[in-house]
Amino acid sequence: MKKLFTILFVFACLIMSAQESYWTNYTFIVEPENESVVFKLIDDYFKEHKTEGITVSLYANHFHDEENTATHMIVFAGSLDALGGMYASDGGDAWDLLGARLDHHIKDGSGARMGTMKKAYGDSAGDHPIQRYYILDVEDYAAFESSLTKYNTDHAPAGRAVMMGNITSGVSPEGENHWVIDGYKDFKGAIGGANAGLSDSDKAKRQADWKTFQDNNGGVRLVRSGLRVRLGQW
Repeated sequence: MKKLFTILFVFACLIMSAQESYWTNYTFIVEPENESVVFKLIDDYFKEHKTEGITVSLYANHFHDEENTATHMIVFAGSLDALGGMYASDGGDAWDLLGARLDHHIKDGSGARMGTMKKAYGDSAGDHPIQRYYILDVEDYAAFESSLTKYNTDHAPAGRAVMMGNITSGVSPEGENHWVIDGYKDFKGAIGGANAGLSDSDKAKRQADWKTFQDNNGGVRLVRSGLRVRLGQW
């Protein structure tokens, strides 16, 4: 997996499972005029070359702050054995050719990370291509995970999915170590957010329980947030 891995943020897997899964990702910058070519190269390759047990997802980084310069991210996710097997293989000539072709159309790389997905809440059977992401610096892992699980159990996401995991490598000087993704079926849901359509009393209850979560999460600092759109999945 040679040069592509040197040119290819955010995290995330998105295999909806109650069990821990593993992911790696690579973020990169593509000029607008090259976006369709890059997508076609990746689409053509992964339609034909599938790795057993691995889900590959390509995202566009749609809403982001000015320092979060990646335009796209590619995510590989699966079990430890499946992901380990993928990296043990060099991909052969077809992989080398994909990397060589992408070199001509990707302006620059912007980061690479790996980690796990630990928990998923809500509509795990649905499709949620519009995803709001939150990159976090968590002080007390156990308290955070317990409090988040209680909150999402008491307020089970309806028509959306919430996922949480950690970052084990590729950490910046900001010290981020966890992530949360809020997945929606469409932009309307993502723009409206979790409170859209709730009654005033339900909003007040949700806000009170969110305050309880904040008081008991062991210390959490937001490092970065944004919204990404899934372009393809193989």
